[in-house]
Amino acid sequence: MSRKEEIRNNRVSKLNKIHSTGVSAYPLKTGRTHLISDAQKNFEALKEEELEITLVGRVRSFRQHGKIAFLNIEDGKGEIQVFFSSETIGIDPYNFLLENFDIGDFIEVRGVLFITKKGEKTLKVSDYKMLTKSLLPLPEKWHGLQNTEERYRKRYLDLIFNSEVKEKFEKRFMIIREIRKFLESNDFMEVETPVLHPMYGGTAAKPFKTHYRALDSDFYLRIAPELYLKRLLIGGWEKVYEFARCFRNEGIDRSHNPEFTLLEFYWAYADYKDLMKLTEKMFAEVLLSVFGRTDIWYQDEKIDFSGPWPRKEFYQLFQEKPELILKKLVETS
Repeated sequence: MSRKEEIRNNRVSKLNKIHSTGVSAYPLKTGRTHLISDAQKNFEALKEEELEITLVGRVRSFRQHGKIAFLNIEDGKGEIQVFFSSETIGIDPYNFLLENFDIGDFIEVRGVLFITKKGEKTLKVSDYKMLTKSLLPLPEKWHGLQNTEERYRKRYLDLIFNSEVKEKFEKRFMIIREIRKFLESNDFMEVETPVLHPMYGGTAAKPFKTHYRALDSDFYLRIAPELYLKRLLIGGWEKVYEFARCFRNEGIDRSHNPEFTLLEFYWAYADYKDLMKLTEKMFAEVLLSVFGRTDIWYQDEKIDFSGPWPRKEFYQLFQEKPELILKKLVETS
């Protein structure tokens, strides 16, 4: 039996023991009153008022010292230390905590905030309950989760242990939100077009093929939303856009996924020069909204997206840096 199987069996035994006492290891409701980040932000005021608050989160560490125990719990917005004492919560609830909780479980804790002798912000627990019993252990921090491909396959574990990755996901959300705001402020309308196409078009990529039983016909997962978006222009709309989930049945690696999100927008009565101005303005405004500036660092190089951007014809780039252009064409061919 592997170590992982042994741990799982031990946790299943704890789960059965919990259920035998009549306690639910997966209750349907929680009474959270504050996010951990809010408790941290308003710590002094809550501490002074001695106001009881209820926090929830995943157990990230567990330290027992005789009749007291310290846990660190984490929700989606922050982390805090919580303090348990057998004198405060009672000996039976305290023993239940020690015997049944593991790192990775989710817990609800109620109590008041205070500062420990070491100066750490802490919640002194007066009551608690289990929210979720985790049957699989979390990997030790990057011990057993060091392989880059495994991190990409198990993104949920990558997010738990790597705050930088989580921040990238949040930044992606913010960027998409600001792009939507920008396009809509410029009178573009967001639409949804079909994902299943009777014929694929928009690029030369290879499609995924499926069969439509009701029509007894072969269909293709879209490789681009282009054709349907152009039909909306024919229908009378002048500015449309879509964040489209697209599929291309080709190569895959950690930076290329056959399933990806693509933004396309179309603007009637405008030419490529109008689109260049719009795109330039969009980059600058989105960066300013998300990062507070229009320049970013990428691969040790500072890139400034503030306008105006230089305009050059393609032949001019060949004349100036032919070796670089040829290299890029070979890489993308």
